[in-house]
Amino acid sequence: MSSINQSGWKPEMGNAGDTAPATYTGNKALMLEEALIFEIGTAGTTGVDLAEAPKVTARLGNLERHRDIGLPGLSEPETVRHYTRLSRQNYAIDLGFFPLGSCTMKHNPRLNERVARMAGFADVHPLQPVETVQGALAVINELAVWLIQLTGMHGVAMTPKAGAHGELCGILCIKAALEARGDPRSVILVPESAHGTNPATAAFAGFLVENIPATAEGRVDLAALKARLGPDVAGVMITNPNTCGLFERDMREISDAVHAAGGYVYCDGANFNAIVGRVRPGDLGIDAMHINLHKTFSTPHGGGGPGSGPVVLSQALSPYGPLPFTERHADGHYTLVEEETAGERHPHSFGRMTAFHGQMGMFTRALAYIMSHGADGLRQVAEDAVLNANYILRSLEDVLEAPFAHSGPCMHEALFSDNGLAEGFSTLDIAKGLIDEGYHPMTVYFPLVVHGAMLVEPTETESKATLDQFIGALRSVAERARAGDTSLKSAPHHAPRRRLDETQAARKPVLVWREPDQAVAAE
Repeated sequence: MSSINQSGWKPEMGNAGDTAPATYTGNKALMLEEALIFEIGTAGTTGVDLAEAPKVTARLGNLERHRDIGLPGLSEPETVRHYTRLSRQNYAIDLGFFPLGSCTMKHNPRLNERVARMAGFADVHPLQPVETVQGALAVINELAVWLIQLTGMHGVAMTPKAGAHGELCGILCIKAALEARGDPRSVILVPESAHGTNPATAAFAGFLVENIPATAEGRVDLAALKARLGPDVAGVMITNPNTCGLFERDMREISDAVHAAGGYVYCDGANFNAIVGRVRPGDLGIDAMHINLHKTFSTPHGGGGPGSGPVVLSQALSPYGPLPFTERHADGHYTLVEEETAGERHPHSFGRMTAFHGQMGMFTRALAYIMSHGADGLRQVAEDAVLNANYILRSLEDVLEAPFAHSGPCMHEALFSDNGLAEGFSTLDIAKGLIDEGYHPMTVYFPLVVHGAMLVEPTETESKATLDQFIGALRSVAERARAGDTSLKSAPHHAPRRRLDETQAARKPVLVWREPDQAVAAE
């Protein structure tokens, strides 16, 4: 039975650009071809001998299943080999440099993983009696104190599970504060250089969203923002450093103007890694900011795993933060406020974001990272991240257009466009060419303010030698695109799969298993 995917590729075809004859197995030396699990196993069989299930009376009514599920039956070796072979086709930060802009794919120190697996952390359960988890609560509070001090804010909500969840938390705090004072403001202003989740979050919370344009140097148009402020504006959601890789130098003036107009300032803290230890958002007039722990404090990133997006809040918004909540008092000490004491000490909270206290594994990893670096080490993290990004920007600006190179040093990421390539060549060709060079492509076509954007973020964890090799590879691909090398149009040539028809794959994905004749007919 032949394997077939969305592009119509079969093992016997080989890959586009191959000059050697296709192998019988579809394997290319140690790069093993792997079929779908439904093609490997046979429904109705299993690798384990089980007694026949007893007959029972169904209690599902019309939901009762009348036919087999159709799951494939495999032996244990077949199952292990299937997933191991698939894992060999994944790219990961432990395999090589991962230049995804905006995503901050930094190395996760193994020390953090060891701490997270310590007894008392790895096996703690949210339903344990509170007297048995005092150490875990102390760890959460210790991390909260660090986050408050690093940001210069007044309080922090630890429970949000990810960046977008943190955005929602901050916006709900703003909404609660407005409702408490009887102010029916309905508009959130979002600059063009903000993250794409910002307008989605504001709309989800019931606000109307209006865009604020960027200047020619890639920063918020301060005059346009001031002109739009009025009694209907609840606040602004701003990303700083922004998605053009630039620091918003007018941030303090923006905050003052919004506050004078009666609104609040939400800052997307996804790029905090570029300024941690150097700039405190609280000093810039920020009222709420989420922190992606994986981006700044090296907890695992992606894979659908446990994210964490604590939200730091100003003194004006702290009373409205969700429970449980850590707040700073005038005498300098900090208190964890839970539901039992919320009535007297946190009466205006809008409620809970999640059950329990948040992602314990992420908290232990982040605190281990912070304490192993210390305040001076975290400052160096930001400095090295910015240094690496500027090294990439200045090393490639002669071969790739860098639209904001004239705006001064970039922060954590370098932004390029596909202007200047040969006619008919685009960012997609550069990205596919990089796959042949052994790199996961950078973030492409984001931010939208730049045509054919290519966003590269090296982070602080990459050495100069690693960056030099990547720069050489990207320069080589860019020069081929500028010269009109048509082989780029069919890249990648050396990957397990040739270039897919991405439009077709998105519009007509193959989501269920069908017999080969049915699959081909459907195409």
